[in-house]
Amino acid sequence: MILLNPGPVTLTERVRSALTAADLCHREVEFADLQDTIRTRLRAVYDLDERWAAVVLSGSGTAAVEAMISSLPGADARLLIIENGVYGERMTRMAHIHGIAHQTLRFEWGEHIDSDRLAAQLTDGDFTHVAVVHHETTTGRLNDLAAIGEVCAMRNVQMLIDGVSSFGAEAIDFDRLPVAAVAATANKCLHGAPGAAFVLVRRVALSDATPCSLYLDLAGYCEKQDARSTPFTPAIPAFHALAEALAEHEDEGGWQARRANYRRLAGQVADGFSALGIQAVLDADESSCVLRAYALPVGIDYDALHDHLKSQGFVIYAGQGGLAASIFRISTMGAIDTVDIERLITAVSSIVHNRL
Repeated sequence: MILLNPGPVTLTERVRSALTAADLCHREVEFADLQDTIRTRLRAVYDLDERWAAVVLSGSGTAAVEAMISSLPGADARLLIIENGVYGERMTRMAHIHGIAHQTLRFEWGEHIDSDRLAAQLTDGDFTHVAVVHHETTTGRLNDLAAIGEVCAMRNVQMLIDGVSSFGAEAIDFDRLPVAAVAATANKCLHGAPGAAFVLVRRVALSDATPCSLYLDLAGYCEKQDARSTPFTPAIPAFHALAEALAEHEDEGGWQARRANYRRLAGQVADGFSALGIQAVLDADESSCVLRAYALPVGIDYDALHDHLKSQGFVIYAGQGGLAASIFRISTMGAIDTVDIERLITAVSSIVHNRL
């Protein structure tokens, strides 16, 4: 089965084999070595120096985002959360649950984030942090971190970035942006297995961290991992897979090569669908390389399209919320090649032509 959903992804045999590596006790030196390898390789993805710490967690990408949101703003902080999709809204729920002082800047799902509106809201409030989703998979929108970061830098505001579905394939300028942390996961652009997630955090930002959770205390994890330990029992098979996925990512040319491959496959999908009269929701230059959303073909609902494609060996993704009846989504992450995309287009063509 070829997974065209935005994570988990279809694994290579190299990474899948790593899931069967030797059993380890998390209190032994062998696990400490594995954890150190992962942390080093995570920083190397974007060439980060010792000012940054890679903190590895067991859980989904949401666990990493919640650890970042609940730990880093600090006791006297004020957080502005930008929403233009489901995952921005999820960060607002996190801030509410953890009692973090916050406001939201709301845009329609898929809407471009207007820098002037952001600047105005930052001027009107005493904010210390802005939280934003880099790639909002609700619609495939790739939010403009450079423009957002420019506004934040002018007002001395730190950025908390949900990079769950962009880390490892999209550009993230850690040096120029006023980034405090980026949260991400193993099982999207890095092509690891579900169960491992992480936060890349400036060490200086950890000094002001105020944990709101025992299990998701980012500073606590970092302190233990710096000492080659771990506060809780980790998902060791997923850690094995992440270490191998990071090595594979580097061997294949890093995030730049992965982005180029995703773009090539996404373009192949878009061209094939366009020939069938299926149009993208956003222009290519507004979309992430990772995922694009498409309008459902006329006369075909999502369930019919999904079930037909699944019978042909493909899993696609529905729209969310109010978009469920009008769009579907295709991700080009994972062990996918041009032959797979050709078969996908053929499978979609067969159902479209049968309904004409």
